[in-house]
Formats: sequence, structure tokens, C-alpha cells
Amino acid sequence: ANVQAALDEMPDDSVVYSLAECFKTLADPTRLRIITALSERELCVCDLAEILGLTGSAVSHQLRLLRGQRLVKYRKEGKIAYNTLDDSHIHALIRQGIQHIAE
Repeated sequence: ANVQAALDEMPDDSVVYSLAECFKTLADPTRLRIITALSERELCVCDLAEILGLTGSAVSHQLRLLRGQRLVKYRKEGKIAYNTLDDSHIHALIRQGIQHIAE
């Protein structure tokens, strides 16, 4: 009965694969720092580069990967793109992860 219940509750393989890809993307310290910086405010590439001590090109590359996993989104204002977390789930995931490590 327990085995069948566990099998019934298991997400589809496509969901498991997508979640694994999301966590793989988050497994990089630089990308986690970007996510953390964006968790409270929107920032442009030059702001993130200054915060992280990286080049704008390096930050842009990481942001592309984060956008590909729908972890980050941006809005354009003139020539400047302002980046934010894609939704509140990402913020909660990071906050809970930090709390887990702190305990």
C-alpha cells in the first residue's frame, strides 16, 4: 500500500527532469549570488557586475542561463534591462534553502 501510494504521488518524469535542471542551474555559486542579490530588488547587469566583482559579459552569460530556467526575468527601460526574480516561488525557494543551511 505504501509503495503504491508513493508511486501515485510521484511526479511525471518530465517534471522530475525539469526540476533537476533547475537545481543544476542553482548549483553554481555565482548564479546563487545573482539570485540572492535579485531577491530583494531589481538590478541591471552593471549593478550585478559591481556587486559580484565580475564583468558585465560574465553576468550577462549567467543571466541568460537563469532566464532559460525561468528563474529570472527582465524588463527594458530605454537601453537598460532591469532583472528580477521570475516569481515569488524562486524567492521562497532561496529563503528556505538559506534557513535550512542556517539551522
